[in-house]
Amino acid sequence: MFGDFAMKPNRICMIFVLLVFGLGALPARGVSKEIVQLQTQVQQLQEAMTAMQRSFDERMGVMKNLVEQDTDAVNKVSTALTTLQDTLTKQQTDAGTRSDQLSGQIQALNDTLDELKVRLAKVTKQLEDMQAAQQSLAAQQAQQQAQQQAQAQAPPPDVLYNNALRDYNGAKNDLATQEFSDYIKFYPNTDLAGNCYFYLGEIQFRQANYQQAAQSYDQVLQNFPSGNKAASAELKKGFALIELGKQDDGVKELRHLIQRYPHAPEALQARERLRKLGVATR
Repeated sequence: MFGDFAMKPNRICMIFVLLVFGLGALPARGVSKEIVQLQTQVQQLQEAMTAMQRSFDERMGVMKNLVEQDTDAVNKVSTALTTLQDTLTKQQTDAGTRSDQLSGQIQALNDTLDELKVRLAKVTKQLEDMQAAQQSLAAQQAQQQAQQQAQAQAPPPDVLYNNALRDYNGAKNDLATQEFSDYIKFYPNTDLAGNCYFYLGEIQFRQANYQQAAQSYDQVLQNFPSGNKAASAELKKGFALIELGKQDDGVKELRHLIQRYPHAPEALQARERLRKLGVATR
């Protein structure tokens, strides 16, 4: 479009020159008339050229203004893009920082949670221990109350023991077993309780119940090691083990008896039994 505007004035000038040279070939009588016409045409051409130049200048001004506006818009867009890029970069940096902070906070929360779990486990264990202790204490109290109630209903210890010993000596084994067992149930911590275990072992030994007899003798040795039936209980335990076929264990018990009570009558019986077995006393 700008090329068309630039070419039109040149074409007009060429037409004007041709007209001038053409006039030179005209006859003299028509010169004035033709000159007037030419002047008119030239005037019109000049006015057209002026209008075209003005239009061209106006359009150039419009285009220049548009170019300036476009340039300004491009600059604004470029500035906006730069600002946006800076904003995005800052947001990414802030997001990375917040992400690191968030990761640290999550790790701290996890550590706190683990610590709380450990504390909770300890508290739970303590509660379980307290509950178990309370239940054990309640069971002990119930057992003690039952024993107290039973003792309140039981015969006096001397009467019960003498009755049991009398029935034992009278070979009333079932009755004596019941009475010795009652004594142990009602009065388990007295010295005579050890004697009751021994006599129960004697009844079981008579009945060839050597396994139960060995256990009853062992109750005497474990719970009443200083009682007056300790030596007899160890002697008879050795005999019961030998009867069960556990000769090595029985010999060990007899040798221990001889070492502990070397001058007791039970030691003489132990030596005699070892001699019959063909075993040395040491």
